[in-house]
Amino acid sequence: MGQVMAVCISEKKGTQKKGISEGHFIEEFGIENDAHAGKWHRQVSLLSYETIQAFKERGAEIGDGAFGENVIVKGIDLVRLPVGTRLSCGDILLEVTQIGKECHSHCEIFKKMGECIMPANGIFTRVLHGGVMKEGDEINVCTEQES
Repeated sequence: MGQVMAVCISEKKGTQKKGISEGHFIEEFGIENDAHAGKWHRQVSLLSYETIQAFKERGAEIGDGAFGENVIVKGIDLVRLPVGTRLSCGDILLEVTQIGKECHSHCEIFKKMGECIMPANGIFTRVLHGGVMKEGDEINVCTEQES
C-alpha cells in the first residue's frame, strides 16, 4: 500500500508543475488541465517520495512538481514495477506504460545539481479509468484479480 503525497499539473508545457488540491483523472487522457495530458502513452507521471527526499538531503531545494511529476507516491518502489502493472486509487485505474525517460534538454534541477532523478526514477502511466485523486489518498499495486 502506498500514499499519495501530492498531485501536480502544469497548464503550459515547459513550466514547472504545481500542487493542486485534487486532480481529476480523465480516462485515456490524463489529468484535467495538465499540459502533458493527451491521447498517448505518457498521460500521468509518478515519482517516489522517498527518491525525492533523498535528493533533497543532498542539497536540492525543490517543491512538489519540480521534476515534472504529476503524482508523488510514498511507500511503493515505482521503478521496480514492470510495464503493464496497474495501480488503483479510489475509482482511478492507471497502467504503467514506461519506466524512465530520456532527458533531451537539461532542466533547471540538472543545471543546479548536475543530475535529475526523473529520467531514471520516474514512471509513466495511462488512465484506464478516471476519478478524483488528492493528497493523502491510498494508492495500491493491483493483483491480477483486481485489474
